[in-house]
Amino acid sequence: MNATRLKVAVLLVGAVIAGLSCDRPSSLGSESLLGALAPVSGLFTCTPLPADSASATIGPAGGVLRVGPHTLSVPAGALTVPVTITAVAPSDTVNRVRFQPEGLTFQQPATLTLSYANCDLSGALLPKRIAYTTDGLEILSFLLSIDQPASQVVAGRLEHFSTYAVAW
Repeated sequence: MNATRLKVAVLLVGAVIAGLSCDRPSSLGSESLLGALAPVSGLFTCTPLPADSASATIGPAGGVLRVGPHTLSVPAGALTVPVTITAVAPSDTVNRVRFQPEGLTFQQPATLTLSYANCDLSGALLPKRIAYTTDGLEILSFLLSIDQPASQVVAGRLEHFSTYAVAW
């Protein structure tokens, strides 16, 4: 590579890095070059939906609970006894659902499907996923999730109840 091409390559890399730093959310603060290139994650900002809640008694035969545009599907055999399940989707700038009874575990995973049709996806090229969060929306972990962009939903497998939200 001759000196001119090397200079052009260095300038292009510098421009890309500068562009990355300008496009990063300011809440990330100063980062190293490696930190700037590492993938970040967070919760999507969404247009608030009307608050909704729903309850259903689901037993060994399984069942479905819908709250707003979100769905919990409990397969047959996931519960050994009937349980009254409550789902609350507050009106918020984050699409999230809180399930009760807190800590309920399943014999086999249930499937949670969260809509992100009302979320701001600008610049979001990464697949959407479901985050397990605290009540204060701190991300604790991510569920194994499948993004379905055509229907603007993401589905994940739940082992237990808590609060879950749409993330990238």
